[in-house]
Amino acid sequence: MEFLCAPANGGYFAGMDTEIARATLKALRRVLRAAEGGTRKLAAATGLTPSQLLVLREIAGGRDVTPGQVAQRLQFSHATITAIVDRLVALELATRVRSEADKRRMLLSSTAKGRDCLNDAPDMLQEVFEARFAALAAWEQAMVLASTERLADILGTGDMDAAPLLDAGPIDRP
Repeated sequence: MEFLCAPANGGYFAGMDTEIARATLKALRRVLRAAEGGTRKLAAATGLTPSQLLVLREIAGGRDVTPGQVAQRLQFSHATITAIVDRLVALELATRVRSEADKRRMLLSSTAKGRDCLNDAPDMLQEVFEARFAALAAWEQAMVLASTERLADILGTGDMDAAPLLDAGPIDRP
């Protein structure tokens, strides 16, 4: 196995097709920049992170929504949902109340301010990806998945826990 951590015998790209390696890194950089730009655009329009907006959308999309349901739908941990909901409640975009029927359950709902925030939010890069990915043939979807997983392995991130979210920062940041 050849490591790319230090130049040797020809630089970082020794032993690889330099043009393909550089083109791959450029494509990866474009993805990272798009994610960062989408996050900045969303923050400027709403003051929210992508994960906060996704949680707010889940809350606004139903009745008697529980934190556990949101965590399951978004594939986020319960602790992450709790931190995000705390932030949404502090911003007066959502409310959290105990269920009258079962005092152990917490119910989440969006406020009018939260719904206005959702209406003002630009399309997220994640939504653009999901729509365009869904339009691909099944074999193309499988190829993109396999290539992306292989890239994660090459970069040594194969074992990292990651939510299905296009965002560069921690998902439970304020």
